[in-house]
Amino acid sequence: MQRRALIRTALASSLAAGLPAAFAQSSSNWPTGKAITYLVPFPAGGTTDVLGRLIAQKLGPVLGTSVIIDNKGGAGGSVGSEVGARAAPDGFTLVGGTISSHAINVSLYPKIGYDPIKSFAPVTLIGTNPVVLVVSQNSPYKTLKDILEASKAKSGGLSSASAGTGTSQHLALELLAYKSGVKFTHIPYKGSGPAIQDAIGGQVDMMFDTTVVAGPHIQSGKLRAIAVTSSKRLASLPDVPTIAESGLPGLKDFEVVSWQAIFVPAATPAPVVDRLHTEIRKILATPEMQDKLKGFGMEPADMTTTQIAAFQKAEVEKWAQVIKAAGIKAD
Repeated sequence: MQRRALIRTALASSLAAGLPAAFAQSSSNWPTGKAITYLVPFPAGGTTDVLGRLIAQKLGPVLGTSVIIDNKGGAGGSVGSEVGARAAPDGFTLVGGTISSHAINVSLYPKIGYDPIKSFAPVTLIGTNPVVLVVSQNSPYKTLKDILEASKAKSGGLSSASAGTGTSQHLALELLAYKSGVKFTHIPYKGSGPAIQDAIGGQVDMMFDTTVVAGPHIQSGKLRAIAVTSSKRLASLPDVPTIAESGLPGLKDFEVVSWQAIFVPAATPAPVVDRLHTEIRKILATPEMQDKLKGFGMEPADMTTTQIAAFQKAEVEKWAQVIKAAGIKAD
């Protein structure tokens, strides 16, 4: 018993020594009186924003404080991510990271104000999300073959919206162009919200977007789903074929999967990261959140922070190769 007491005392001392003064005040409760900022590097209405708000609603009461969403869109998530990278590493700033902001942009843009790996510490991988190719309900295109043939016949190709240069929506388009040999005109927006509205209205011919954003509009009939970018059909869209299923030349192994994660600034104390990881994982593991994620077409993830770091590193390397091979450049 005495040995256990000594161990507990030593552990408490080591944790307090490694934490900012505010965190050393209590071993069980998050400090109150100061709100946590959840930086979303995209405008309201997109996947990262939707997920951030769901998590923030649950996380605040658990930690005994409020969690405020702060949307800072621009440059495919780079603007808000840079703000997060420069924030104090005290556990009061969370960053909603994505495949674009934390894997793609470093290879796409000539210079960004942060390193996707060195500037952050991973907290949680929320889940992965296949992308779906959609057109307006009034569009004449009903299959991927229709789209490719129409784009070949149109000067400059069909127009395709995205949430911004370097996002998964953009990369899916560029990969389709690269593998099919068909040209398209990329129309970048500052987030999925405004982009999807123009896709619905027919101001652009088509759009790749995550099922989180496009799903409700597909269900309401405002958008027509053409194909998904996953290797298998989605349970949430069982009648929508994969791009690989099209049987068209060059598309046999086509696959693009977006992902969503939460990061904190590098040098945030490990006990703080661990607490956030534990509490957010508990929230994501509830039946309610699992149902929401699956309803969005997302595959829930369950990784340790070490596993997330390895996964992110592999994604950075993968997309660097794709961007180089396809000759993709920032607009």
